[in-house]
Amino acid sequence: MSKDIIILGIESSCDDTSAAILKNNKVLSNVIANQDIHTKYGGVVPELASRAHQKNIIPVVNEALLLAKINKSEIDAIAYTKGPGLMGSLLVGGSFAKGFALGINKPLISVNHMQGHILSHFISNNLYKPPTFPFLCLTVSGGHTQIVLVKNYLDMEVIGQTIDDAAGEAFDKSAKVLGLDYPGGPLIDKFSKNGNIHAFKFAKPKIRDLDFSFSGLKTSIMNLINNEKNKNNNFINENLEDLCASIQYSIVNILIEKVKLASLHTGIKNIAIAGGVSANSYLREQLLLLKEFNMYIPKFEYCTDNAAMIAMAGYYKYINKDFGNFNETSTPRLKF
Repeated sequence: MSKDIIILGIESSCDDTSAAILKNNKVLSNVIANQDIHTKYGGVVPELASRAHQKNIIPVVNEALLLAKINKSEIDAIAYTKGPGLMGSLLVGGSFAKGFALGINKPLISVNHMQGHILSHFISNNLYKPPTFPFLCLTVSGGHTQIVLVKNYLDMEVIGQTIDDAAGEAFDKSAKVLGLDYPGGPLIDKFSKNGNIHAFKFAKPKIRDLDFSFSGLKTSIMNLINNEKNKNNNFINENLEDLCASIQYSIVNILIEKVKLASLHTGIKNIAIAGGVSANSYLREQLLLLKEFNMYIPKFEYCTDNAAMIAMAGYYKYINKDFGNFNETSTPRLKF
């Protein structure tokens, strides 16, 4: 396709309001408004999240257009997150996208949030070579843990997933028991740097094939901490670094073992990671030690929720003429 394609992407699946402008696969702007209000509640409050999206969506889109030096008339299509995510949050982004698309008479493209994470690997980056097809992608976030077989830009199949909690939730709930602020995953990563990964042992789930489970591990972590606190009120403060390192090791070890098994089952050596937990430094470090694989790790800025990944998915759907319609509804549990 010779003509440059300009996509406005809108992401509002959880607590970050984001808008991005892409020209083909090059990011011209990627604006993200975070919601700090959730920290004091120890997790995302859906009603507060949707209200903040309503407040942020217009300024964020306007800033994205200004930074990209793009006039709205130059936009070829608007891509938005249809799901999965929080219903109220998705409705804000989806409603704005539909209204804006109608207003400027441009096509609408609905995007699966998790597919957007995977396609963030194809955002133009001079320092990074994108994965070659087929590849396996470990998508890990606060709400999802999946192994996806990626056959091409728009042909993906989930071949393994969590049967209960997600890896990101295990990080955040463990952090909450440790008394750390939300989001807790990055703080566990931070405090684990000088800790002993073998200081504490937790129950390891025994799930067959390529599926995951983190509920038993989460319970084991909470039980150990609560039992030790009953013996010593200062247990957490005295062992924080070792606790964080041991928790992180346990979660990451489960992820890596399943990736190895997926490669063995499929014969695929091209391995990518995506999603918020892919920003975890220990996970990145351990994956890069697996020399038998071709590892693809995205730029840090594209790991957490952002609209550039939604616009990237929108670009490939635009080329494929895979347009949405204005009667589509936001879908909190949207599947691939």
